[in-house]
Amino acid sequence: MKDRVTLKINGADAQSFLQGQLSNNIASIGENEWQLNAYCQHQGKVIALFWVTKVKGNFYLNFPDNLQNKVLKRLNMFILMANVEIKQATLNTNPPIDVMKHPEVYLITSEKFVPQELNLDIDEVGVSFSKGCYPGQEVVARLHYLGKPKRFMRLFECGQVLNVGDKLIALGSKSTKASGIVVRCVKSADKLRYLATIEVKYQDSEITCNDAKLTRIKND
Repeated sequence: MKDRVTLKINGADAQSFLQGQLSNNIASIGENEWQLNAYCQHQGKVIALFWVTKVKGNFYLNFPDNLQNKVLKRLNMFILMANVEIKQATLNTNPPIDVMKHPEVYLITSEKFVPQELNLDIDEVGVSFSKGCYPGQEVVARLHYLGKPKRFMRLFECGQVLNVGDKLIALGSKSTKASGIVVRCVKSADKLRYLATIEVKYQDSEITCNDAKLTRIKND
């Protein structure tokens, strides 16, 4: 797939290594199955989203290529004495990405969201709350069990070209931060659609981005 990279993770400790680094239950991946995972830092912010698959016992991570250096540097920090090898690879299959539904994290939005803001907790599509520890797990679990995220991801339409990372402003919001952030840009026929986070309380208010009005597509 264009603008994406695949890393091969192999070695005797590959599964346990990834299980301790990623948000979903790596042990549950079947042969040739794909699973969405968040790679978080200690504060629960998502560094990258990985589509993970297992082929002949080896694991493969697929994600945007502009995050490759950042991801490799961090993964290698945690290998320590584990029997794990990481290298770039190619696959003949692609992850089942639904651009109207699945979020993406790029270098410009790395460490901007917690998993819940990207809807990864819904049906545990990208987060397992029973798998055990990984970086940021305590923060993510605390928000799940004891709190409630102020922002969710929604699908919008806009007549103007927006960019990933652009900020949304909701009428009436008193937030000192932006009301939301553009997560993914999707061109559907002659329409411009965007996945973006938005304050839940103001998701049906008048919302603008770069002075252009956004219309929420109510598919939730």
